[in-house]
Amino acid sequence: MQKPVENADFVTLAPSASVDKARHGWRAKCLQRLIRLDLPVPKTVALPAETVRAIASGQVFDMTAIAECFGPEMLVSVRPSPENPEWGGPGTVLNVGMNDDMHAVLSNTHGSEAADALYLRFVQLYSIHVARLDPDMFQQEPGSGALEAALDAYEEETDERFPQSGARQLAEVLRSMARAWEGTTARLLRQAKGAPPDAVLGLLVQEMALGIGPGLSGSGTMQFVDSVTGAPQITGRFRGQSQGRTSAVETLYLTRDPRGASLEEADSGVFDTLKDYGARCRVKLREEMQIEFTIESGKVHVIDAVRVPRSSRAAVRIAVALANDDVISREDALLRVEPRAITELLHYQVDPRAPRDVLARGIAASPGAATGKIVFSAAAAQASAARDEPCILVRRETSPEDIRGMHAAVAVLTERGGMTSHAAVIARGLGLPCIVGAEIEINSRERQFRGPKGRLFREGDTITLDGTNGEVLVGAAEMLAPALDDGFRTLLSWADLVRDIGIRANADTPEDARTALMFEADGIGLCRTEHMFFDEDRLTVMREMIFADGPEDRRAALERLLPMQRADFGALFELMKGEPVCIRLFDPPLHEFLPHDREGMRELAEALDRPLSEVTRRVEALSEFNPMLGMRGVRLGVTVPEIYDMQARAIFEATVEALRRGAEVVPEIMIPLVSASREVEIVKTRIDAVAAAVRTETKADFTYRLGVMVETPRAALRAGEIAEHAAFLSFGTNDLTQMTYGLSRDDAGRFMSTYVNQQVYAEDPFHILDVEGVGELLLIGAARGRSARPDVTISVCGEHGGNPESIAFCRAAGFDYVSCSPFRVPVARLAAAHFALLAPRGRSFP
Repeated sequence: MQKPVENADFVTLAPSASVDKARHGWRAKCLQRLIRLDLPVPKTVALPAETVRAIASGQVFDMTAIAECFGPEMLVSVRPSPENPEWGGPGTVLNVGMNDDMHAVLSNTHGSEAADALYLRFVQLYSIHVARLDPDMFQQEPGSGALEAALDAYEEETDERFPQSGARQLAEVLRSMARAWEGTTARLLRQAKGAPPDAVLGLLVQEMALGIGPGLSGSGTMQFVDSVTGAPQITGRFRGQSQGRTSAVETLYLTRDPRGASLEEADSGVFDTLKDYGARCRVKLREEMQIEFTIESGKVHVIDAVRVPRSSRAAVRIAVALANDDVISREDALLRVEPRAITELLHYQVDPRAPRDVLARGIAASPGAATGKIVFSAAAAQASAARDEPCILVRRETSPEDIRGMHAAVAVLTERGGMTSHAAVIARGLGLPCIVGAEIEINSRERQFRGPKGRLFREGDTITLDGTNGEVLVGAAEMLAPALDDGFRTLLSWADLVRDIGIRANADTPEDARTALMFEADGIGLCRTEHMFFDEDRLTVMREMIFADGPEDRRAALERLLPMQRADFGALFELMKGEPVCIRLFDPPLHEFLPHDREGMRELAEALDRPLSEVTRRVEALSEFNPMLGMRGVRLGVTVPEIYDMQARAIFEATVEALRRGAEVVPEIMIPLVSASREVEIVKTRIDAVAAAVRTETKADFTYRLGVMVETPRAALRAGEIAEHAAFLSFGTNDLTQMTYGLSRDDAGRFMSTYVNQQVYAEDPFHILDVEGVGELLLIGAARGRSARPDVTISVCGEHGGNPESIAFCRAAGFDYVSCSPFRVPVARLAAAHFALLAPRGRSFP
């Protein structure tokens, strides 16, 4: 037996009514604000969440009191009002209360055709969504006899006449919507949008504004900015003689338009009234709003107003415009733009309004979009670039030898890999759109790949990569250009005024440094010198050095690399104009610079004029079972010191040249992969000796800072000893995460999604810093380093440096700066400002 709802309550919306967003939902609160602005909102009653939940559980709610609010000729709509508009909800039901008597009234006032259409629509909707009858039985098109046919079908299926009591109709509609909210499918859908399991729903009963009748009547929406660009522009729709999205007698443009009639021309007074309502909402609600309205015989009713849906570029422009107009504060403008969202402004993007033919999906590893012809090798990419033909490099997975091909391509697509695979990391550094782990099968020999539905694509075919959404599209998609406009720069300039942690960029080349400067980084936090050796002219010399028979031959080869390196560093110093530049000494194992197939070894043997057997033997001798943990980083500096000697000399000679040109340069030299303080002592002694020699030879004085890249757990634990010989400790969280977890970041993508889905790890630790494990090592290392040397600079220079959650951790730990890929610098600047505003340290906006 059904029980009546106890203590059921509702509230009629009014300026002073007690409306709570947590109980009555966002729509109820918004409508109350519109009423306070004296906008013509139809009479509305709000049912709180506890009443809705009781109705869903089967308790009966007497509708008499609500019906009395709307009078004997009740005609209302029922609208969902969840706490958050993003959570969705059941669809709105219009014309509740429509019955034979109301039909007769409307026939007299609006004509029988309009009355028939309204009644028919409600019978169809009620039968399908409330009575749960077969939709195929209620497909009648408006016209002669359609209403009678629908009423007869209802009576035949239910053995009773269509409900004539408005109170009963309302009760059944409320029950249907309440139960729809509690359904399993609806629950899962809203939880996917971030709603909590116990998310609640309020319901609104609102007097109908018909939108049908003599004179100008209809319904529509109007907004005052473009949703894609954020530019001031009146957009929306108006459908004459219509309710909501129903078919219209006439569709009008809003503003004057040569393509057809407009609302502005039909009734300029109504048009100006709507503009006034929009301006009032913008100022008083402090937001750009989309107004839903109904016009009934020339009279405007405001049914609802929602925040204008917007792209990331529109969000920035809108926030800055509101702040510039003193509608909101600069702090509020900063907090209204999600840091990650601004990556869309830095690159070309696929136009969201354009059609998409998706051929495959993968992991969105580097944002942006690009169109190009498919190539399957670095050589083909370089050849395509030489012909000035944009190309997309498609590989099973990339390796250091593919660097030149990645530089030549406009995007990168790989069959394997995760967020921190080689392709992903390098692409983010270059600002290239990249998708990894794509659902494709590559046949490199045939130079083709297949998509998941067997669709075949060959070298030379044109595709588009949407690295923001992880989609591979067929053909050339329509694009939106980057939006590095005044609004973007203004917002980030405001961010710089409040953030209290430095943001540097990882930059390996002058082009990277230009990008870092364009995004106003605080300097270079990581310059990986090994990437400078993969150019064709340098690679041969590098291989000669590797094959040298002794230290003297090695030095001879390195002498040829010295001027190249000096020019590299000189270009960086000149570009950065006194901003700090942190140069990491050579890090990778030497075998990465050698070919691994027989054809490549034969070419190397000819280039070096050595027997193929000797080349093969030397390549095999340099190969390692686990090169990540082998002869690399400082271990090369200790065992093959000539490499670091050459690099140190190149840095110091470039410094002297820069100082003579009037630049202020204090280079920072970073030793990679340290695990013992003695390693630092040995390398420091040699670098000091090189510095002394350059000072003597050039008769110039200069200073430099020597630091350590903390990438091993032991270095973090022994940071106190290491800091005694280092001016800075920069945590390389890529390798530190690998070594802490015992995972290869290049291979973990094969199972990481399973681990995250099964909650082994909360997040991919290569994507978001593991604050519990790796983070504890960072805290230990920072504390011990500062205990031994209070003035030591502490930073993070791994991929995590551009991740907002990781920035929050580093800021809370008191780190001096983070360093990330150049194209992640704007995200990091805005994220740092968010944290400074949300957890201030006594600083205020200037």
